[in-house]
Amino acid sequence: MNPMSPHDIATVPGALSPVFVPAPPPAESSILPVLGVPVTDVTMEHALGLLQNMLYEQPRRAHSVYFVNTHTLNNACDNPAYRAVLQSADRVFGDGTGVRWASRILHGVTLKDNVNGTDLVPLMFQRWANQGLRYFLLGNTPERIEIAARRAQEMFPGWTLAGYHTGYLGPDDHAKVIEKINASGADLMLVGMGNPKQEQWIHDHLDQLTVPLCLATGGLFDYWVGDLVRAPRWVRKLGYEWLHLLSRQPHKAGRYLIGNPKFLGRIVRSWLFRHDRRHDRIRHP
Repeated sequence: MNPMSPHDIATVPGALSPVFVPAPPPAESSILPVLGVPVTDVTMEHALGLLQNMLYEQPRRAHSVYFVNTHTLNNACDNPAYRAVLQSADRVFGDGTGVRWASRILHGVTLKDNVNGTDLVPLMFQRWANQGLRYFLLGNTPERIEIAARRAQEMFPGWTLAGYHTGYLGPDDHAKVIEKINASGADLMLVGMGNPKQEQWIHDHLDQLTVPLCLATGGLFDYWVGDLVRAPRWVRKLGYEWLHLLSRQPHKAGRYLIGNPKFLGRIVRSWLFRHDRRHDRIRHP
């Protein structure tokens, strides 16, 4: 998909501002199972097209979009119920070196792109700016989500902040938060609670939500607050951003130093027993 041009924009009668007319992405996208989770193999541009079509799909409904890395997939292996949540998503994208290794080992395919939320979300805000779209942020502590919301307004002036709420919810809070989200008129919701909590929350409440796009974005708000800094581009291209994150968050050493070998062992086992080849390269529109 090419970047949006003025010809991709039309005025809807009665609207206060122009909106995108969805341009269909390429007809098919490959779905590569990785440890039982269906990963969509597309470029970043194609991913934007898929999200855009969800945004304007009629009749309007909420869509779930998740990003999986080695830690996420290890969680899915340890918790079949969580794997079922990932399997139920409208789209799952592969994030990081581990998923790329897995696709090569299991399917002999190099993923077209590293479609991670940290890069995709800002790109989406940039491409869809000044179209009258609204977003809602859910996650983190009350103080930090307020800072993240303020930073988002500074970084993405072509959008309207519809609202935000902490991700620390008690048993009686969910209904009120859902009511607040729906009343905000948000077109996009970013949920940053960490996994598996964020995907589980979206899954559990998707039928009650009216936001077309619900993205689980992990630590994205931590970058906006300033607690995390992206690795240099050359480090990311080499696939070693996880080392940069480890240096910034040494308390997560077990996730990488134990989790990565465990993930590789699971991938090799899946390759030996052909667990992920039974539906190799499923094609989806």
